[in-house]
Amino acid sequence: MNSELETAEAGALVQIMDNKAKPLGVGYLNPKNILACRVLSMQPNATINQQFFYNAFKAALQKREKNFAQPFYRLVHSESDNLPGLVVDRFGEIIVCQTSTAGMEKLKSLWLPALQELLNTKAIVLRDDVPARKKEGLTVGVSVYSGQVPEYIEVLEHNRIYLANLLEGQKTGWFYDQRANRTYLSGLVSGKNVLDLYSHSGGFGMAAGKGDAASVTMVDSSNLALELAGRAAKLNGIENICNYERADAYEYLEKCVSDGKQFDIVMADPPAFIKEKRFIMAGLKGYQKLAFLCAKTTINGGVFAIASCSHHASEKALQRAVEEGISKAGRKYKLIHKAGADKDHPVHPGLPESKYLKFMVYNIE
Repeated sequence: MNSELETAEAGALVQIMDNKAKPLGVGYLNPKNILACRVLSMQPNATINQQFFYNAFKAALQKREKNFAQPFYRLVHSESDNLPGLVVDRFGEIIVCQTSTAGMEKLKSLWLPALQELLNTKAIVLRDDVPARKKEGLTVGVSVYSGQVPEYIEVLEHNRIYLANLLEGQKTGWFYDQRANRTYLSGLVSGKNVLDLYSHSGGFGMAAGKGDAASVTMVDSSNLALELAGRAAKLNGIENICNYERADAYEYLEKCVSDGKQFDIVMADPPAFIKEKRFIMAGLKGYQKLAFLCAKTTINGGVFAIASCSHHASEKALQRAVEEGISKAGRKYKLIHKAGADKDHPVHPGLPESKYLKFMVYNIE
């Protein structure tokens, strides 16, 4: 890296050129990061101003409105919506933004007003608490940019109501990426006893309850998550079939195995086990162990579903680890369904990391 780049300000706008000085586009720079430049536009003469962001948000909004009747979705999915370093989740009239790069941080004075203008928001939350910000030399924290944010907000998803805490909940407060997978699983649960591991605030659990499950047991280590799940169960009219266990998922499963307790449907949606490439092997062993315990806890003829948001693990490697775990449990299996994130999480063709979510469903015999 030459001295000019080394002394450049983090987040500075730059024109991108090839090795013959031919202009290719416009992006922003951060010499402190291995990924030193991110592209905002492939138009070499593009002006990065409030109108630029308004147009980008409008294009993203039009795509979502084609797929979702209600205003609850991921509006901006970083590079996949041509806005690298920015995630925007919409909760009706409240917006949650997550900025992970110095470039997007520096441009906040342009894109925040554009977002407000387009959506006429009542409140905007800045969930700038992702670890990636530290690598960019940025501070980490959560704040309210405008308006007032309630303790929790209702999230509408098909025939289900969820409750999200936008200031203290995980990520941006909710996981829109699993929407379609929750709906798929809800079609398998009628009359079944369901175990929802890493339930958060009842993502798959509410879907199971509204899918006429006989019982739903939700397990999470967070008091806040289970409290929200309990409130949501009442809103959905399924409180009588729901049970809540504050516990580590592994410990809960080990106790189930020890006690001989099994379920018709076992769903596991853990946080990313592999946060860096150097942890790939250890993380895959974690998924294998989880699959082993889940298979032991699934009845003969039952269903085991597992999700992973670890983008460092390839789909092939993850599937192999999971199936090795099922086999080590002494169970036979058939893979009946595979999927990824829902339509509001588009995949960038040049960025494999944007296809991060893997969802696999097995019949266990």
